[in-house]
Order: sequence, then structure tokens, then C-alpha cells
Amino acid sequence: MSIRALIVDDEPLARRGLELRLQRHADIEIVGESGNGREAFHAISALQPQLMFLDVQMPGIDGFGLLRALPASMLPLTVFVTAFDQYALAAFAASALDYLLKPVEDTRLDEAIERARAQLASRVANDRCERLLKLLAAVSNKPDLRLDEALAGESHPHPRAEKLAIRDGQRVVRVDLDAIQWIDAAGDYMCVHTTDATHVLRGTMHELEQRLDPRRFQRVHRSTIVNLARVKEMRPHQNGEYFLRLDSGHELKLSRSYKDKLRLLA
Repeated sequence: MSIRALIVDDEPLARRGLELRLQRHADIEIVGESGNGREAFHAISALQPQLMFLDVQMPGIDGFGLLRALPASMLPLTVFVTAFDQYALAAFAASALDYLLKPVEDTRLDEAIERARAQLASRVANDRCERLLKLLAAVSNKPDLRLDEALAGESHPHPRAEKLAIRDGQRVVRVDLDAIQWIDAAGDYMCVHTTDATHVLRGTMHELEQRLDPRRFQRVHRSTIVNLARVKEMRPHQNGEYFLRLDSGHELKLSRSYKDKLRLLA
């Protein structure tokens, strides 16, 4: 899967340098470049990039002004690239994916791209989960059917089983526990992400925790359970939080409230 990227910097040499370094990543497709915030706004509208490398200080509309001007539905993942470190806190407050200081080190650029890959893969998984929820609501061809009716009976417990039973329309799918990568909450339903699919399970995080072996599955966020065997890397974030990178490339956050789970990953 290619990642559509936009470079925004008022210095042509800086744009060219970043373009050349991004060529090392075959999945990064540079769809455009902009020299200021106004140009970038129109480029984002026309090109719909998934990832943006954004300078802070630019004439006219600066980097933060651009982010404020963009509707949330148009906002790409944003990596700030700047020579000034004093904007870092403001950048992360604006939900920046990463903050790179010029001259950019290749290792830091690679880390930012890995984060982008993980975030975009997670978005795809969440979109798939939403489509599945809509499909289940329509399975009976009754427009007034509620999802809890469509999935009635799904919460029967099977503690410590080697497979997780999930009702899919008129059939029941038995998912191997080893194939599960992580599970996240979607309202009153759980999205069970496996190696090759996403399944929807009716219930709560607490109920699901009771069905899973705590030696293999642990809650790392109020809305996330992870398969411990799938975690390949831990990276400290901020305020005591951590990023967990799975063997699939997806990245999950371990929140401060669950920091005690780190000992299980050591």
C-alpha cells in the first residue's frame, strides 16, 4: 500500500532534500509540494494526501495556522519538520504524529514513517470494523433491526477456550486465539483483529477479559486488549505512556493506567 505524501516548506532546498531522502521508502508517494500554508491548503483539498511533512515557520499562514484552517475530515497525518525545537509541545498538542528537527536524521525520519504506516494500517482496520457493524445490522434485511438483536446470544462465556466463538450473521466463526493480534472497543461491541480479518463481537471489555487467558492477553488501554505474544517492540512516549509495536506493524498505545503491564512484556 502506497502512502500519499505532501511536503510543505517555504525553502525549496529543504523540500528537495526531504524528497530525495523519502525516495528510500518505496511506499511513500510524494503527490505534491507547497511553499506556504495557503498553497498547502489548496493542495490538500485537491490531492488528499494521507501524510504531510510540515514546516512551522512560513510566510503568511504558518504550519499551525494551516492545521487550524483544515476541516478534521481533510487533515492528513502530520509530521512537523522544523529547525526550531520550542514548538514541540504545541505540535503534539495539535496531534502531530512526530516532530523532526532540521537537519533531519535518517533514523528519526524512518521512525516517523513507521509510525505513519502503523497509524494508517490501524485506520484501515477500524474502517473495516465499522463496515462489518453496518453489515450485521442489515443482515436480516430489516431496516429497524438493532445490532444487539442481530448479534443476540453472542455473550455466552467460554472461559480459557483455545478458540473464540463469534457470531457472523447466521453462522458462528471460531477464531484461533493465537491468530488474534489485538481487540478494541467499538461502543457495545468488540473488534477482534486477527492476522487476516476483523471480526465483531458483542460484549464488553470486562466480559472479554474473563474469557481470555491473562497469561496471553492483557488490557493495555481502557479500550484495548493485546495478544502479548504479538508485541515485538516497546517505545516510551510521553507522560509515562508507551507505544507497543506488533509483529503486524500495527502500533498500539499503553496508557499510564496500565503501566504495570510492562513487566509482562519484559
